[in-house]
Amino acid sequence: MNTSGEEAPAGGGYRLWWWTRRRSAALDIGLAVVSAAECVAQGLGFAERTGLPPALIVLLGVLAGSTVVVRRKRPLTVILVALAILPTTMGDVLAVVGLYTLATSEASRRLVGALAATEAVGSFLVTHLLLERDPGLEAQPMPAWFRPLVAGIFAVVLVAPPVLLGMYVRARRRLVESLRDRAGGLERELALLAERAEERAEWARGEERRRIAREMHDVVAHRVSLMVVHAAAVAAVAPKDPEQAARNATLIGDMGRQALTELRTMLGVLRAADKVPLAAPAPAAPFPPPVGSTAASAPPRHDPAGPALDGLGALIDQSRAAGMAVDLAVEGEPRGYAEPVESTAYRVVQEALTNVHKHAAGAVARVRLAHREGEVAVLVQNDAPAGGAVPGARLPSGGNGLVGMRERVMALGGGFVSGPTDGGGFRVSAVIPDRREPSGA
Repeated sequence: MNTSGEEAPAGGGYRLWWWTRRRSAALDIGLAVVSAAECVAQGLGFAERTGLPPALIVLLGVLAGSTVVVRRKRPLTVILVALAILPTTMGDVLAVVGLYTLATSEASRRLVGALAATEAVGSFLVTHLLLERDPGLEAQPMPAWFRPLVAGIFAVVLVAPPVLLGMYVRARRRLVESLRDRAGGLERELALLAERAEERAEWARGEERRRIAREMHDVVAHRVSLMVVHAAAVAAVAPKDPEQAARNATLIGDMGRQALTELRTMLGVLRAADKVPLAAPAPAAPFPPPVGSTAASAPPRHDPAGPALDGLGALIDQSRAAGMAVDLAVEGEPRGYAEPVESTAYRVVQEALTNVHKHAAGAVARVRLAHREGEVAVLVQNDAPAGGAVPGARLPSGGNGLVGMRERVMALGGGFVSGPTDGGGFRVSAVIPDRREPSGA
């Protein structure tokens, strides 16, 4: 039953005044009973020696000994009562319990030391006086140091053990509390780390979705755009030049097969298990060079690792076959780059040419590839449309091409610029740092 007027702890826990456990209340009440009995027993002897009324001493002993029940709330009160009744030779249990409780509390060490010294001096004096007035000891010859020694031992035994034990318990409690605080701090840090890990995982999933979207866009959009251009050309020249229409139809079929091959490769990468190696896809059929073209071209690599710069010739020949005038200029000494660098440079050129097909059909395009010290630069620029676009070759645009190119280049720490030119054309420029690993890495 809660009689203190305070709310009970959450969960229906026990609370009675300042006690939060039944065991604590039972212990303090039991100590109070023992202390009161000790005070009464010692007080009767004091009343017999002094001639005071025994009833008064018994009442005083019961009241003084019962103050042990407030030791958890008022330990200083318990010690002061013990010091007050010290001349009556009562209160040994009261002093021991009070000193121990005060030493375990948050009281300063100076206060504990001062009260312990006061109790020790008082006990020494009272014990010494009792030994001097003891009739049994007066009849026996005793050395002068005997009584002070016994009184001193009694004072030390009465004061030192409870104070030292209380200080040990206090230090242990502080250690346990500090460990609990550290454990709580670690739990909070782990929860924060778990939350951040979830955020990083969500960010990684988003990045992976964007990467897959870029790959799918780059793999499909370019070839499908060329297929649409060729299909429009077939419709335009079929009545006048059946042979040219047949060649364009053949180009459409080759482009479709290459697009399907690259699409299957991409889906195979997505479906492959972590521990199951991905089987190499069948190589795409080489794209035939346009009729009358003398530029040597090699089909681009269509492997899971991504395209390479040595496939730019074939890529440009495809655009030329679709009717676009494309000039390629290479500066510097070609050299091998890290796979992400070559793939990104290739995709920038591919997407830029696709945009020319979509938005500037019939315009002249120029592709510049510069091999520099520690970087590779790509520039794709087209003139304004000449008005000679093939009718029916209108291509839809989702507006994601430039965004994808910028994301690819920025992910490698490069720079990307795009925008219209003064002459009404459009320019796409990218500078990609070389990410080759050192030979000893």
